[in-house]
Amino acid sequence: MSRRQVGDVSGKRDYYEVLGLSKDATDTEVKRAFRSLARQHHPDKNPDDTDSEKRFKEVQEAYAVLSDPDERRKYDMFGHEQPGGSPFGPGGFQGINISIDDLFGGGFESIFSQLFSGTRGTRRNRGQDLLVHHEVPFQAAMAGLEDEIEIDVLKVCAKCDGTGSESPDGVRECPTCDGRGRLQRIERAGPFTKQVVSDCPTCRGEGRIVQDPCSGCRGHGRASQAKQIRFMVPAGISSGTRLRMRGHGEAPKGNRGNSGDLYIQIEVKSHPWFERDGPDLLMALPLGYVDLVLGTEIEIPHIDGKSLSIKVPAGSKPGETLTIADRGLPGARGRRGRGSVTVLLKLDMPGRVPRGLRKSLEGMRDQIGTDMDSLQDRIRDEAIGRRRG
Repeated sequence: MSRRQVGDVSGKRDYYEVLGLSKDATDTEVKRAFRSLARQHHPDKNPDDTDSEKRFKEVQEAYAVLSDPDERRKYDMFGHEQPGGSPFGPGGFQGINISIDDLFGGGFESIFSQLFSGTRGTRRNRGQDLLVHHEVPFQAAMAGLEDEIEIDVLKVCAKCDGTGSESPDGVRECPTCDGRGRLQRIERAGPFTKQVVSDCPTCRGEGRIVQDPCSGCRGHGRASQAKQIRFMVPAGISSGTRLRMRGHGEAPKGNRGNSGDLYIQIEVKSHPWFERDGPDLLMALPLGYVDLVLGTEIEIPHIDGKSLSIKVPAGSKPGETLTIADRGLPGARGRRGRGSVTVLLKLDMPGRVPRGLRKSLEGMRDQIGTDMDSLQDRIRDEAIGRRRG
């Protein structure tokens, strides 16, 4: 069964690396690292220093995500490539005006606490996205594949239909937040006054209190269930590609809203002799000295179902390459045509030479051996040809 794993393919610096922390750092360690680095790179201490200004913003962004439990969990799962784009919206992180006094006095927490508050109200109406890694055979990159996986996912509890209660009368409106699930308060952060919105601690942001918890889901309204997912792997796919399965993620809390999406990250298994460069295939072909001198034609099985014919010209040298057009992989995302197959010729030296063959080779040494008088010229010519190539 596939399991969720962390994945990150962004060129952006890792948030833990930015703060100099390991991924199991505590909240206290995250806060301490932020304080230290933010003081060091604060614009008031580094006037007209653009590098420190960029570093200060980078440190703020890392702390904004890692100090928020929900955003940190998403980052640990998806890295910078989380579904839906940047958690800070289409404009990305723009930085926060924090006075250097706040960094010593501790008033910066409330500023960061309201960063994601404007979007959480809508996000709560959608279940969490999931990410699983799935391996497919190399053949799938040639012909595509219809595949199936089984995952454990939080779905609406069938017993209580997502209410979390054994009976319809077992749910009441939260008196603390009047059913809104959120509380607002005004806080002062340095010279600024901020309106801070947070989840209601009484109902944990649900807006309701379950008095008679369902035995099937223990009052959560969702329960882990095994689910079979069928999907198509397109031809030309490469490792690291994520397939999006809409609505196959976690169900929303309280059965209010849409389920999240499932992302299947594909890993293509290696081939016994082919290496891959996009749609092109690379392989090495070990040949004996006679085959290189006289030339030969070899046929080997190929992943497209037709034999691959390799014609080696007479007088070929080890290290030379042959290119066979249109026998590589299909282009990704519906691109027309196929790549090529590049064959690297190598000299296959026998591990042990039989006594009879050794005597024959000794007799032919003068005919096929290297003229020692011209050896330096040959070395020089080979170097010139290699550098030109």
